[in-house]
Amino acid sequence: MSNHFARRYFGTDGIRGVANRPPLDPQTLVRMGKAVASVFLKRAGKRHRILIGRDTRLSGDLIETALSAGLTCMGADVLLIGPVPTPGIAYLTWSMRADAGIVISASHNPFEDNGFKLFGHDGFKLPDEVEMELESLLESPEMDSRYAEPSAVGRAIHIGDAIGRYTVFLKSWFPRELTLEGVKIGVDCAHGAAYEVAPQTFTELGADVSAIGVSPNGRNINAGCGSLHPEAVGRLVREEGLDIGIALDGDGDRCVLVDEQGRTYDGDAVLAMCAVDLKERGLLPESRVVATVMSNLGLDIFLRERGIEVEHAPVGDRYVLEAMVRTGCRLGAEPSGHVIFRDMTTTGDGLLTALNVLAVMGRLGRPLSEIASQVKKFPQILMNVKVARKPPLDTIEPVRRLIREKEAILDGRGRILVRYSGTENKARVMVECEDSLLCESAASEIAEAIRDALGEPS
Repeated sequence: MSNHFARRYFGTDGIRGVANRPPLDPQTLVRMGKAVASVFLKRAGKRHRILIGRDTRLSGDLIETALSAGLTCMGADVLLIGPVPTPGIAYLTWSMRADAGIVISASHNPFEDNGFKLFGHDGFKLPDEVEMELESLLESPEMDSRYAEPSAVGRAIHIGDAIGRYTVFLKSWFPRELTLEGVKIGVDCAHGAAYEVAPQTFTELGADVSAIGVSPNGRNINAGCGSLHPEAVGRLVREEGLDIGIALDGDGDRCVLVDEQGRTYDGDAVLAMCAVDLKERGLLPESRVVATVMSNLGLDIFLRERGIEVEHAPVGDRYVLEAMVRTGCRLGAEPSGHVIFRDMTTTGDGLLTALNVLAVMGRLGRPLSEIASQVKKFPQILMNVKVARKPPLDTIEPVRRLIREKEAILDGRGRILVRYSGTENKARVMVECEDSLLCESAASEIAEAIRDALGEPS
């Protein structure tokens, strides 16, 4: 099976696209539901249950209904839990002993986009080989004639207490010797999947909560709010004199923080804070964490000065987790705000991340500004270039030659990373070095070379 075929539908984080257009049209989604049921029926050898949760996008109902139709017509029972953050669905898949879980979401993308990703019975994202098997089934003509007997058709069951179950799970990880009483928290839920559970969790732990982005209408998810626009919660923090701002994305698996002075901190800063805290408490095996190739060089320097080694994984929280499992690391993160605490959960969790940072603040008795500002970052420029196609970058001679030239100029004092997005038709150009002007000029030239070679979709 070729790599092209293996990745026809699945990207680095499930399947994404424009809602109600292939591959997110009803016909393809029904086939995908049938394929998922086929895989897990074969493996479970019994009647099985598939859990489905989603964010707040307008198209969530359409996709949920189509997938459910495909699953139930094959004899699977479907547990519908409604809008719940992605990590909550991972947890509930495991705790409710479902055979698999499906998350309907396009994360931080605008509402017109949607998609879905799958978790196994253990709450971990499916490995590449299972996604390849699903793609093979999706393309198979045999799927058209596969149905359960009329007496064996599955049921769709609405689960009403999913938010409560997930809230209890989150609160269980906040140290009992600490309290959020009197802590003033601003949270931006991006009009997404965390719009109920985030304010509820912080409030039940005693915090004074000011919440924005909690009025989803199907179209406003991520629109000028959430982790892509932390300035929104930053304004709230300054206007109301809050202690911390927490910006979540549409599906609640990433978190960007704002301190009491309005300064923003990404996943690198969170990784640094939590790594040092764990090491000081003797809870960081082998003094090692996992970051990605996009993490700032300043993070590496900060942690190594404190005796903590950094393992670098490809971009994508599933690859961060794979590296964590391989190396035995308990903590890993992406700059985008995906942070994984492997002792607590199986995927990035924005609320769990915020609770861990609040616990560090509580243990130290210091404001976020003092704790998070210790990492001195190198200037970094990131540019996104729309592309019409994605041939291997090393086969595009003008781009390859220019990258070599710029790397020679940096002479080991910086780095260049060029890759394709796994979820969008974009090339991402990242340049990092001590000279911000050199960063910007190098990134601009490489981006222009890619644009000239690959063009932009019309």
